[in-house]
Amino acid sequence: MPPRPTSRLAHLGLLYAAFIWGSTFILVKDSLEHIDPVILVGYRFLLAALPLGFWLALRGRRLWHEWQAGVRLGILLWLLYAPQTIGLGYTSAANSAFITGLFVAFVPLFSWLFLRRPLRPTDAFAAALALAGLWLLTGGLREANPGDLITLITAAAYAGHILAADDAIQRGLDSLVLSFQQFLVVGLLSLAAGAVFGLPFGVGTPGTWGVVAFLAFLPTLSAFAIQLWAQRQVAPLRVSLIFALEPVFAALLAWTAGHEPFRIAQAAGGLLIVMASASSILTVSSRTRPRE
Repeated sequence: MPPRPTSRLAHLGLLYAAFIWGSTFILVKDSLEHIDPVILVGYRFLLAALPLGFWLALRGRRLWHEWQAGVRLGILLWLLYAPQTIGLGYTSAANSAFITGLFVAFVPLFSWLFLRRPLRPTDAFAAALALAGLWLLTGGLREANPGDLITLITAAAYAGHILAADDAIQRGLDSLVLSFQQFLVVGLLSLAAGAVFGLPFGVGTPGTWGVVAFLAFLPTLSAFAIQLWAQRQVAPLRVSLIFALEPVFAALLAWTAGHEPFRIAQAAGGLLIVMASASSILTVSSRTRPRE
C-alpha cells in the first residue's frame, strides 16, 4: 500500500528537524566568538519558552501542572545543551555532533543500570561499536581535547532525558506544557549560572542576536512542534532512524560550509557511531510495540 500524503509530509518534517538540528552545530560554534556559551543557551531557551507559554495560556492550558516532571526534564536538557555548547568552544562541530549521537548507545545501558531492564548482547555490541568509533573520532585519550570529553556529558544527559521524557509521556502528561516547562528551566538555570559565575551577558554583534533568534524559533520551537505532530504518523523506529541522520548532516555542513578539515579516521569513527546508533534503535524497536 503506498504511503498516505500525511505520512509523506511527516517523514519530510522529521527530515527537516534532523537537518535543522544538525545545522546548529557549526552555527553555534561560530557564534561563540561573540557570546558566552552558557548565556547563549539561556537566551535561546527563554526566547523559545515565552511565546510557547503565552500561546498555551491563551488556550487555557495549566502551565504549572505536574511541574516536577518539567523541572526534571529541564535539568536534564540543561545538562545536555550547556556542556554541548561549552564543548563546541574546544572541539570541532563534526566531533561534537558524532559524540552527541552516542546517546543512543547510552539508552539501553542506563535502562539496565537504573530501570533494571535486561541488557542484551546486541546492546553490548552497539556500545562497543560506539566506543571504537569514539576512539577513532577523537584519536584516543591522549589526543582527545577537553571539548570532546565535555560533550560526553551531553550524550549521557540526552539518554537520561529520553528515558525521563518517556516516563512522563507514559503518564499522559501534556507534551507541549512539558516543553514549555523544560525550556523555561533551561533558560533560568543558564542565566542563574551566568550570574553566579560572573559570565558576560552581552551579545557582541547584532548578527549574533539573529543567530539566537534562529536557534530559539527554528531548531527549538518549530522542530519540536513538528516532531510531536509527525510522531503521530510515523512509527518510533523510523523516527529514530531519521534522527540518526542529525550528526551526518552536522558533519557534512562542518566539512563544507564550516570549512573544517576532513579526516578519514574522523569520518570512519563517525560512521561507526552512526552504525551503533542504528543497531541500538533496531534492537530496542524489535523488543517494543510501536505506540499508536
